[in-house]
Amino acid sequence: MLYYFLVPLSDFWSVFNLFRYLTFRTGGAILTSLIISFVCGGPIIKWLKSKQASGQPIRTDGPESHLITKKGTPTMGGSLILLAITLSTLLWTDWRNPFIWIVLMITLGFGCLGAFDDYLKLTRNSHHGMSGRMKLLGQIVLSLIAAYLVTQVTSDKHADGLAIPFLKDYFINLGYFFYPWAVLVIVGASNSVNLTDGLDGLAIVPVMIASACFCLIAYLVGNAVFSNYLQIPHIMHAGELTIFLGSLIGSGLGFLWFNAPPAKVFMGDTGSLSVGGALGIVSVITKHEIVLAIVGGLFVLEAVSVIVQVCSFKLTGKRIFLMAPIHHHFEKKGWAEPTIVIRFWIIASILALIGLSTLKLR
Repeated sequence: MLYYFLVPLSDFWSVFNLFRYLTFRTGGAILTSLIISFVCGGPIIKWLKSKQASGQPIRTDGPESHLITKKGTPTMGGSLILLAITLSTLLWTDWRNPFIWIVLMITLGFGCLGAFDDYLKLTRNSHHGMSGRMKLLGQIVLSLIAAYLVTQVTSDKHADGLAIPFLKDYFINLGYFFYPWAVLVIVGASNSVNLTDGLDGLAIVPVMIASACFCLIAYLVGNAVFSNYLQIPHIMHAGELTIFLGSLIGSGLGFLWFNAPPAKVFMGDTGSLSVGGALGIVSVITKHEIVLAIVGGLFVLEAVSVIVQVCSFKLTGKRIFLMAPIHHHFEKKGWAEPTIVIRFWIIASILALIGLSTLKLR
């Protein structure tokens, strides 16, 4: 909005030229979403507590300590993240950019699915919400719509393609297979973040790390000079996504203020499904889906641990891990919660550096 109203004024006062620059507006988006989170966080948590007498239902089959340490903590804190992201993005982006609306559609759409799931858990006083099929169906429908819109606003050369990291000018045209591929990436990213969100601060910091990586990737992909130098796909107008990702970083920092151990609020599916879906659709637009699997390798590890656990139990009757997702396995082994969280943050940071190396090592 500021871009639309203030850039024309640069003809009369040169200071408004700042609003032409993505870097300036991204910085503004980070600060804005952070301030919104700080200002609105307390009142939102207070309201959530007033509506959730018992807080988020705790799994009875989970780590025993959770029944004591996490009982009574309200959920749906992801609503704070969504509020900060949406307001900050709308304030600092160019509304004429179609990618912004596509990403917001996925973020808010997945957030609504998550909110309904959290609502059912609270009303039923159970950790079971929406059926897995219904939740998955909603995610698939939204992802298909987003994938179609991406192909309509992306140049024909890259509309339905897949870039392979570490290889120069290697681009695979997927054709109609682009749609199931995009759905797999978006839905997979969303549910992987959801599985990771099991300990205080465990999910939000890796989300911010991945967002920072894709903030750089979106900027480079959207710049013809940098993308040509690095020999990565040039996606016109994708640079505007840096502002959305900046908003995600700022809102994540603000949420972490309240989610740091011991957490005053949980993001719930409202937050985890939405931010995961946001990372997924950004990777699809920038043609760095495989890089997301590297940068977000921690999320992949969490998802794979669940898949392995389920398959092993169904096929052999034995469990590979003491409990899945894998962060609960380490809890069962006696690791302290802060130890698990910080070590997983370190792993996420290392994987982010490896993912970023794909931009140059080609």
